[in-house]
Amino acid sequence: MKKLLFTVAAFSFVAFSYAQKKADELGKFKSETIDMGKLQQGTPTTAIFTVANIGNTPLIIEQANPTCGCTIGDYTKSPIAPGQNGEIKATYNAVGVGHFEKRLTVKFAGADDMKSITIKGDVLTKEEYAKLNGSNSGTPAATNTVAPKLQNATPAPVKKDAASDKHSMKKAVKKTSATSVAHSN
Repeated sequence: MKKLLFTVAAFSFVAFSYAQKKADELGKFKSETIDMGKLQQGTPTTAIFTVANIGNTPLIIEQANPTCGCTIGDYTKSPIAPGQNGEIKATYNAVGVGHFEKRLTVKFAGADDMKSITIKGDVLTKEEYAKLNGSNSGTPAATNTVAPKLQNATPAPVKKDAASDKHSMKKAVKKTSATSVAHSN
């Protein structure tokens, strides 16, 4: 009986000593969801997820599998050193018009569970996309348009001039490049 108890205890110790970690203990995503915004139908668009190795050993991404055929996943294949970052790219095909929300499952070596990351957005027809971006060409715009905010920083009253004129404000619009998604043709 003592031998049986000793054998069970030894087996349990060995089994627990090889227990795997949770994915959250190995890698941390900068964001687990990326909103890709408004996409043009038929234009594949790529979102890039950044994952940081928060463990003490190199992090290996074993898999990054999409849950449907409309998304292609690619990822850093080489080991990611502790404190360093790797990438997972999710390219959405954008064939169907309407809202989408697609998931990729990510498996880290040494983890007993998988992480789920999500891309989402809205696919517009070429005409809707062109109208939204103020273009008749139907091609994706490379920039987002942001209107500046004007503020009077002095005690003097604001006088109407070219900067406050409605039509002149269009000239003051600042263009900024989109950083969270990349359009590819």
